[in-house]
Amino acid sequence: MTELEIIATITGIAAVALQAKEKIIAWPFAIVSVSILAYTFYFQKLYSDFGLHVIYIILNIYGWILWTQKKEKNSVTLTRVLSKTGLTYSALITVVGCFILGYLMSSYTDADLPFLDAFTTSGSLVAQYLLAKKYLQNWWLWIIVDLVAIPMYIYKELYVVAFLFVVFLVLSIWGYINWKKVLETNSHPIT
Repeated sequence: MTELEIIATITGIAAVALQAKEKIIAWPFAIVSVSILAYTFYFQKLYSDFGLHVIYIILNIYGWILWTQKKEKNSVTLTRVLSKTGLTYSALITVVGCFILGYLMSSYTDADLPFLDAFTTSGSLVAQYLLAKKYLQNWWLWIIVDLVAIPMYIYKELYVVAFLFVVFLVLSIWGYINWKKVLETNSHPIT
């Protein structure tokens, strides 16, 4: 598994770094990374993470399509800011998803760490959707998910994956700073 984890790590880092720079080429790298991680998580009995990464493949294709839809003279879709209602819905979906998935995984599978795994899954799904739609706040949620995922992967002795999420944490902070700077430069309206 180590060789696959290394490939997933390299392609995952490339994907997030390119997304932070708003480069469309990020999406194929992301698809490779999440496909390998889905395989890894299945065999580690992190079923919520496995399911998440299968859905990621679909969401990465969706993001790729959305980002290539040019708006006016811009090369990619412009970054937007969530309204308070959007933030509330995002938080609510994350928390409710965590409890429902955590309950299902703890009741019907032999999943390890079912509620932590469920939180990283529900939070990641919401963050990935927000990323595909180019909402600035996707980076906030990625930061929170990374802070939960890192110790979970260390506990599961998935050290390369834990390292990947440390890098993702740094890149998420960088992505937020970069997107915010671009947003302020272009003075986009709040949507």
